Amino acid sequence: MEEDEDSFELEVFEVDEPATPDEVSERRTRRHRRRRRAKSFGSAGPTRSRSSVSVCSSEAARGDQPLVPPATPETPGGAPEAARPTSTFRSSLLNVLGKLVIWRSSSSASARHRAPPTPPHSLASTQPPLQPPQPEPCEYLRGFLAIETERRIRANDREFNAQFHYANNLIKTSKYSVLTFLPLNLFEQFQRLANFYFLCLLVLQMIPAISSLTPVTTAVPLIGVLALTAVKDAYDDYQRHVSDSQVNNRKSLTLRDGKLVEEKWAQVQVGDVIRMENDQFVAADMLLLSTSEPNGLCYIETAELDGETNLKCRQCLLETAEMGQDDARIGAFNGEIVCETPNNLLNKYEGVLTWEGKSYALDNDKVVLRGCVLRNTQWCYGMVIFAGKDTKLMQNSGKTKFKRTSIDRLLNFIIIGIVFFLLSMCLFCTIACGFWETITGRHFQIYLPWDKLVPTDPIEGATVIALLVFFSYTIVLNTVVPISLYVSVEVIRFVQSFLINWDENMYHEKSGTSAKARTTCLNEELGQIEYIFSDKTGTLTQNIMTFNKCSIGEKCYGDVIDEQTGDILEVTEGRVENASSLSSLPGSTQPSTFVHLYNGLTSKSPSAPGTLAIRVSSTIPVDFSENPDFEPEFRFYDKSLLEAVRRKDETVHSFFKLLALCHTVMPDEKSGKLEYQAQSPDEAALVSAARNFGFVFKERSPNSITIDVMGEREVYELLCILDFNNVRKRMSVILRKDGKLRLFCKGADNVIYERLKPDSDARKTKTQDNLNKFASEGLRTLCLAVRDLEDDFFNDWKNRHQAAALSLDNRDEKLDSIYEEIEKDMTLLGATAIEDKLQDGVPQAISKLAQAGIKIWVLTGDKQETAINIGYSCQLLTDDMAEVFIVDGNLYEDVEQQLGRLRDMINNSEKSDGVNGGPTAVSVVTFSVEEPEVSGGYALVINGHSLVHALHPSLEKIFLEAASQCKSVICCRVTPLQKAMVVELIKKNKHAVTLAIGDGANDVSMIKAAHIGVGISGQEGLQAVLASDYSLPQFRFLERLLLVHGRWSYFRMCKFLRYFFYKNFAFTLCHFWFAFFCGFSAQTLFDPIFISFYNLFYTALPVMSLGVFDQDVNDKNSLSYPKLYTPGHQDLLFNKKEFLKSAMHGFFTSCILFLVPYGTYIDGVSPKGHALSDHMLFGSVVATILIIVVTAQIALDTAYWTWWSHFTIWGSLCIYFTFTFICNYVFGGPYIGSLTKAMSEPTFWFTTLLTVTILIVPVLAWRFYFVDVKPTLSDRVRLKQRLESLRSRQSQDILRTPSARRTRRSIRSGYAFAHQEGFGRLITSGKIMRKIPRPNVGTDFSFPLSFGSSNLGGSMSPRKPVVASSSSSNAGAFTTLAPPEIPGFNEQS
Repeated sequence: MEEDEDSFELEVFEVDEPATPDEVSERRTRRHRRRRRAKSFGSAGPTRSRSSVSVCSSEAARGDQPLVPPATPETPGGAPEAARPTSTFRSSLLNVLGKLVIWRSSSSASARHRAPPTPPHSLASTQPPLQPPQPEPCEYLRGFLAIETERRIRANDREFNAQFHYANNLIKTSKYSVLTFLPLNLFEQFQRLANFYFLCLLVLQMIPAISSLTPVTTAVPLIGVLALTAVKDAYDDYQRHVSDSQVNNRKSLTLRDGKLVEEKWAQVQVGDVIRMENDQFVAADMLLLSTSEPNGLCYIETAELDGETNLKCRQCLLETAEMGQDDARIGAFNGEIVCETPNNLLNKYEGVLTWEGKSYALDNDKVVLRGCVLRNTQWCYGMVIFAGKDTKLMQNSGKTKFKRTSIDRLLNFIIIGIVFFLLSMCLFCTIACGFWETITGRHFQIYLPWDKLVPTDPIEGATVIALLVFFSYTIVLNTVVPISLYVSVEVIRFVQSFLINWDENMYHEKSGTSAKARTTCLNEELGQIEYIFSDKTGTLTQNIMTFNKCSIGEKCYGDVIDEQTGDILEVTEGRVENASSLSSLPGSTQPSTFVHLYNGLTSKSPSAPGTLAIRVSSTIPVDFSENPDFEPEFRFYDKSLLEAVRRKDETVHSFFKLLALCHTVMPDEKSGKLEYQAQSPDEAALVSAARNFGFVFKERSPNSITIDVMGEREVYELLCILDFNNVRKRMSVILRKDGKLRLFCKGADNVIYERLKPDSDARKTKTQDNLNKFASEGLRTLCLAVRDLEDDFFNDWKNRHQAAALSLDNRDEKLDSIYEEIEKDMTLLGATAIEDKLQDGVPQAISKLAQAGIKIWVLTGDKQETAINIGYSCQLLTDDMAEVFIVDGNLYEDVEQQLGRLRDMINNSEKSDGVNGGPTAVSVVTFSVEEPEVSGGYALVINGHSLVHALHPSLEKIFLEAASQCKSVICCRVTPLQKAMVVELIKKNKHAVTLAIGDGANDVSMIKAAHIGVGISGQEGLQAVLASDYSLPQFRFLERLLLVHGRWSYFRMCKFLRYFFYKNFAFTLCHFWFAFFCGFSAQTLFDPIFISFYNLFYTALPVMSLGVFDQDVNDKNSLSYPKLYTPGHQDLLFNKKEFLKSAMHGFFTSCILFLVPYGTYIDGVSPKGHALSDHMLFGSVVATILIIVVTAQIALDTAYWTWWSHFTIWGSLCIYFTFTFICNYVFGGPYIGSLTKAMSEPTFWFTTLLTVTILIVPVLAWRFYFVDVKPTLSDRVRLKQRLESLRSRQSQDILRTPSARRTRRSIRSGYAFAHQEGFGRLITSGKIMRKIPRPNVGTDFSFPLSFGSSNLGGSMSPRKPVVASSSSSNAGAFTTLAPPEIPGFNEQS
């Protein structure tokens, strides 16, 4: 091995002979020489794309390391040199030495890399040269790791790129192939301790000297288990193959020899140039080369990556953009890229393109990533830089982990314990056999001769016999370790998965999708969830913004008023509720309308209590059909606003003109219809609202905006756009029309209010009241204002603005101050209220899950204000909570102080509540005395930049301690990997069962990290579904999945396991008792056929029926009483204690089963004088009573009887007697006539009755006592359910659910602009324009919008939640934020 080729050091430990000082000095000298040679070699010689580097560097571990320069071997002349094949011997030697050596990082590691030469006339000269990585000092590192330090790619040159063996674009999530399935699957199955154990038993049973049973008794169940598990694994892997095939077989247009060729995604390689069309998914991470848009722009949607549906802009190099769509020219493109290695940073890319002797810097704005969708761009060309598993999408997906349930882990522990119990019984029998053979057995060799292998000496012979008996009893008592347990568990889980798939109550008719269990081994884990980690956009919300209400002037629009009473009605799509409006409804004459009466309160009037509510099938929205550009999907229910528009109210017209003019929306035509491409859904909703009210945004150019106002065309000269950013929180445009200058501004209410005229107090007060009401309903608010400008003032301001824009020092600060000069003394027009529509049933689902004791964390990439509002809307945050904390520190010290104060405040509050706690209350659900709840709990909101510090090892304990005491946690602006880190933090420290649910590719890592992953088959693709364990059409179905199917699965599996261990101990220990009466000779009590069939046929069907169909309460009551779910959190239904109870029950049963018949038949004689003390007859009697007893026991355990339950339970008795007679009489078994003889005598029936009575009556008494004296909630609900089923009712009791939209205290709702700067600069510069669009009158336009429920806000509450300040000067200080009020949901009828 050449030292120059790999510049690392090997320092071998001399274990036997320690090195002398001279030897140490000599080694140090040799190391310095090698370093010098390595440095000179690295500066002048070739570089290597893969080398051993220090992986201790924290920067490298985070993926933040600077770009590593070229990695391609080159000859001194510059020509690429073929990659040298890696020596197998050399790799093996390094792996071996890695166990014995220490590698010390040296400066030569960085000296080996050099930056590519930059030509003197580079167009990228303004960019700093790429620097080699500077690893942190890493003194010791065991082993070696060869990693890629940089990537070099040449366009349209597959031969060149092939030498680096970059990953292709093939995605593979499957585990097996046709050839590897059998060996790999068997290897995995025999890794299970029980399977391997029974394989060893099978081998032992083939040795005649130690086996008293035929190998068939073990072979049949073992083969059945292996075959069934293999079928299930094959089915699961087939589904993965299908999913992989769907993705890999997508088509893409690839350039080959200057021509476009259609190829599958799987065939795409690094360096290929691909053409993409509008609305297509991006096949791989690519460098943009040219686009259909001016100046090389293109627009992408990144919902698959970060969950955001707003458009983002990317721009290619102007030099490559000139190639256009000339396939021949692009096919001849031979640019070479040196860039960073694959990493998971979505917003970072560094590289250098060398082409035609010039170098160009590359950044993230020139790259489109796999998973993005091309929008509003006809076509674009890109060069593949990362493919397949190297793409940033896949890098953020995380590794697929083998998931096991907590019951599986407990079973493994129990099985090990049972094995030790078995060995202890065998050891006892061995010792007892040795004593018996020594004392008694040696005297009976005439009747019981010893084998020839046994020595004749009594002591030695007894010892050898005892040793052989150990293995014999291992075989005889092996059924105490139940091999059929695993096959039964697999079958039960498999059928339970189909019950989930077939549940019609989890079918979403609109999308035509249903719930699907994508795995068959985690069902009971659904009944033990303690933490739910949910995405927000597309998971809790529909990601559809709706223009809901507005305040114009001093009047509020959007409420539906009862004309007779003046009350505000609660309006939803398809329902109006108020008893007072009964007389005005046409329901009595129109058959399409129905009225349903129930006791409730829906009116918002204070005088409404006690009124009778009605339910009307439909609410008539405002008719916008007179407008040729209206959208049929748009819903607004207040006719007074349209009437104000028609009578040309000046303030109303100015309001809608501002909505139609002040934005960065781009109009587009698709299939002859006008469509809008907005940077945020909020902007699209506002422009769409203006459009439907007659103010239609038609077209824009770099210096003009054209709208139609009530059919009349108006063209405004665009003078300036003051774009939005996160600091300004507002956007303005300056327009000129008919010689008049006007500034239109929209933004957050607190920002706009600071910049209004002093004389607008009355309008400000009234608008503030309306804003409070909007915010109390969870709506996203925005204030609108205008200002008329003078020409002289504007011209002077424009000159200063121009100077600030060209400034090289503090440009942003200067521009902000210039903006402040003109955005003041404005006139308030009003405010808008937009609803980010929640998915149907989300508030109810979250409320029920919270009542079930499940803590819900929302991990979202959205901004803080949006996440908080959604939190209140979906009842994640409620008024019942004691405090809502916000942690938003930017510095480590700030976050540490905030978390510390938060923790101390919670602890102090709990102590005070414990001291001043009131008397205990009686629960209206369980009718029992319960401990009082401490307030309403706490909630925590933390930002992504604060979460970075909170997840630091030194802070994660404080963060975990504080967050785990909160009912709800919202993490904002988090990356996909941060989501997975939060999940791992809870898994590692809380040892709780976690569930992650999401709908986009940005949720994949979180879904894979959690114990249970649930994918929403929504609008963001199928990446989350493909990585999930369960898929749901909507979030609301999670309530039924957990509270019904999850709880049932856990309840059934636990009951199944308790009974299974009981019946196996009762069966197996009969052999142990018999050992005392057969000289410990390993003689079996039962017929070998009975031993083989006991678990497979005689007792299999009843216990399978129990595990599949049994339920303590029905699905309706499971949802009505969420507290029924809580036993799964503490593993109450099956744990070590419950196992011991079942084992002791089986122990007692086996003892009675053996001793009672033994006492009866030991010297038994029939009335005819026939001897009944026969081994085969006795064994048949015990076997028959055993079957009767365990069948009676499972009949007692069955809580839900179906025809299948009756068939399996009573049918098993028939199967036993039928098989027994067939095996003995038809096939001539050795036990022929034994059972018939026994059943012909009254002794058998008396013994059976006595034994069954002794075993069943105590169980009945025990259960009746506890149900009567200490009933559980399940017992009470089951009693209520049974009484209801027996009662004949004329009308069915209906559980009334309160309205999901209840007033709550005001919270200032921030307007959700895009998370980045808008398109303002691109619009005014003209770069974004292809050409001036022409008006397209009369076109249809469809923009899906729907109207959500709303109501009036309530009064302001004096109690406010705590918000941790992010100020570095006052770190840890708390400010206040007033929360809204969200309704609770009753779990009792």
